[in-house]
Amino acid sequence: MHPRLARCSPAVLSLFRLVYGLLFAAYGSRSLFSWPVRSPVIVAFGSWPGWYAGLIEIIAGLLIAVGLFTRAAAFIASGQMAVAYFWIHQPKALWPVADPPAGNGGSLAILFCFAFFLLVFLGGGGYSIDALRRNARA
Repeated sequence: MHPRLARCSPAVLSLFRLVYGLLFAAYGSRSLFSWPVRSPVIVAFGSWPGWYAGLIEIIAGLLIAVGLFTRAAAFIASGQMAVAYFWIHQPKALWPVADPPAGNGGSLAILFCFAFFLLVFLGGGGYSIDALRRNARA
């Protein structure tokens, strides 16, 4: 069973990258443009840190989704989510698995942080622009 699953690894990694990248970009788009769903808070143009976080989420998310400069984009996205967790969520409460007051609501930041951290080491997968660029140079 293991060899059959291993053959699927490039496709599954690429699907993982695509889904997480698009989700991350959607959160940035929601923050900056209230699209595809209305944002619960209005983020003014150029405001710190919200506007810049949204911009990073859109750009890094789209780069990750298509697999272009995946490792660098994932490194930045992972760092942003670590900062978001420790600046925004962790001061509210110790546990991330519930919303305040019992928890800090930071589960999503942790999930994004470690998913992107994984992509820093694994790269974009076999079905990415990075792979096309690598094959074109070879």
